[in-house]
Amino acid sequence: MALFGTDGVRGRANQGNMTAEMALRLGAAAGRYFRREGTGYAAHRVVIGKDTRQSGYMLENALTAGLTSTGMNVLLLGPVPTPAVGLLARSMRADLGVMISASHNPADDNGIKFFGPDGFKLSDEAEAEIERMVKDGVDLAEAPSIGRAKRIEDGRGRYVEYAKTTIPTGMSLEGLRVVIDCANGAAYRAAPDVLSELGATVIPIGVAPNGRNINLDCGSTQTDTCAQAVVAHDADVGIALDGDADRVMILDAQGNVADGDQLMALFATRWAAEGRLNGNALVATVMSNLGLERYLDDKGLRLLRTKVGDRHVVEAMRSGGYNLGGEQSGHIVMTDHTTTGDGLIAALQFLAEMVRTGLPAADLMHSFVPVPQRLENVRYDAGATPLETARVKAAIAAAEAALNGSGRLLIRASGTEPLIRVMAEAEDDGLLNRVVDDVADAVRAAI
Repeated sequence: MALFGTDGVRGRANQGNMTAEMALRLGAAAGRYFRREGTGYAAHRVVIGKDTRQSGYMLENALTAGLTSTGMNVLLLGPVPTPAVGLLARSMRADLGVMISASHNPADDNGIKFFGPDGFKLSDEAEAEIERMVKDGVDLAEAPSIGRAKRIEDGRGRYVEYAKTTIPTGMSLEGLRVVIDCANGAAYRAAPDVLSELGATVIPIGVAPNGRNINLDCGSTQTDTCAQAVVAHDADVGIALDGDADRVMILDAQGNVADGDQLMALFATRWAAEGRLNGNALVATVMSNLGLERYLDDKGLRLLRTKVGDRHVVEAMRSGGYNLGGEQSGHIVMTDHTTTGDGLIAALQFLAEMVRTGLPAADLMHSFVPVPQRLENVRYDAGATPLETARVKAAIAAAEAALNGSGRLLIRASGTEPLIRVMAEAEDDGLLNRVVDDVADAVRAAI
């Protein structure tokens, strides 16, 4: 089974690929892969960030041991958003950036994501070579060349200052009442600081991490808590981040939610009107709603689809020279500002639109009417292959025949969790529910 999934290495903490032993081997392999030949060992540098999971301490120490064993000097950032690691890997001229996080997953999961010296996530080829080195072993540094490790106190502050520069110069958020739900995760200090320093009245929630409550009944995947706070505090807008702050959902004053598709629609049309949407195109994944595609087409803009995962979105953006992309789940990538999905910076662009137009959130966050879409997740035991069974293949064929070009069907195994995701879109709700139920039932029967 492959070590790397959709977004780095991920799994249940202290089991499988997410043990201290594996983190040590990953650190050694990544350190050896990125160690620049022909330079002194003192030049080798890696930055490590993490979210607030209890298991982060274990993995941080193990990664540090592996990296220093190959001559890397490790700079420990502590809890920072995932996009901060990409930013700091580049600005601090590191050979490598590492983020310890399982993003929106529950507290018992964890993960390891790698960023290259350019601040972007690794290519499939780089991941494959690191995986080979994990299996085969690496040459360790001689004793005098073992790396050092130290904590960096200003990593979060550097990210805060940069985030503030991404809205127009001189713009203030004064007068806006903003609920920010940090999911008890990596942005629990950075996000409220950015908003407050830009002038907003900030109501922070999900800012009391204890190692076990990340994403628990809060954040971008469970927005009810944020919605309740928005209404209770008479806020103008709500911002719900996930555990590592690379995703965002926006809520209006009534607690209604806008997902990544709606945010991308807003940004794409605004940027196109200003002549700064490269190629007049938006890059999104196969999960983005058919309504978004139709909306962009009506505006004379293109939607380019990729495999699921913001890494694949970014690869397509870089190869085609596009500067806006993302996922329905709330990863928004703006390569004018960031190298990966950044929930806080995407939220700042939305707040800037509220200030610029004087319009309430509700008037900005629903650019198009989505085609009815339903997603059913079916959990299975790791190692099982339900999609290869004859029964599931037959159910998928029957569902596609029933849709007959009037909608979309997407069946895939998650790259971050042991789930089969069954997604369909159709204007007819009855047909939509029938095809999803039939395929999901077939998957359950196969399991």
